[in-house]
Amino acid sequence: MQKILSLTWRKLLDKKEVKILEKRIEHVNTQQEIKKILAQKVRQYNKFDFIEKDPICIPHAYTKQQDIEIAGFFAAIFAWGNRTTIINKSKELLQRMDNAPYDFCTQHGPKDLKKLLGFVHRTFNDTDLLYTIEFFKHHYEKNETLENAFFKNQITRKKIDNVESALNHFQSYFMSLEDAPHRTKKHIASPNSGSTCKRLNMYLRWMVRKDKQGVDFGIWDAVKPAELIIPIDVHVARVSRALGILKRPQTDWLAAMELTEYLRTLDSKDPVKYDFALFSLGVIEKFN
Repeated sequence: MQKILSLTWRKLLDKKEVKILEKRIEHVNTQQEIKKILAQKVRQYNKFDFIEKDPICIPHAYTKQQDIEIAGFFAAIFAWGNRTTIINKSKELLQRMDNAPYDFCTQHGPKDLKKLLGFVHRTFNDTDLLYTIEFFKHHYEKNETLENAFFKNQITRKKIDNVESALNHFQSYFMSLEDAPHRTKKHIASPNSGSTCKRLNMYLRWMVRKDKQGVDFGIWDAVKPAELIIPIDVHVARVSRALGILKRPQTDWLAAMELTEYLRTLDSKDPVKYDFALFSLGVIEKFN
């Protein structure tokens, strides 16, 4: 630190000014180093090989947009715990739906729904599943895409133009059907409750981001990748605090916003690409 500034500059500045300037230089150097490390990890993990062992492999089994949306939604909602289990349970569910999620959700009969009974993944059970199927049927009767469930008010038909409002709206809309089970609400997080909304932010990343690597789909355009919020869980939060880029002690919505704002200083157009780096450092490389 004592050699950051040249002797000439030290003669021109008083001690207080030297300390202030050196702190600024140290911050810039640290930020550049963090950007370099994270960029290298993005290159390492944001590639097609990543798909196979990640829940995003589930929607990648489909080509029809609505199938991608529904399969991706279930994979994202199931995404807590062991990734192998998440993938296997997602595949099990889709097999019960004849591997045609859109057709199943929109054209099922009572006999079809019986195939879903007994499905459980952690705290998500067949009550939650049957309601989610009912919601998809209701939504797709009036909409071509699930994007509208997030980014278009279904009453006024007005566009919702930011992620925080979209997530709050989606929870309200999702739970709006008659006899919606109260227990199912816990699976659909919202910023209003202070949640990080990790799984839904990850889902939005899948649907909105698009680059040449082909991991994320980029099939939605209601918001730009620049507007997305980083999916933050205990692993991403731990790595971010270790790197000094997240100060907030609680892992909540405000932490997600704080971390996203920092990542925007590294790449204002695509801040959530660093999810590949932070998640992989925490889960795969066990960085502390």
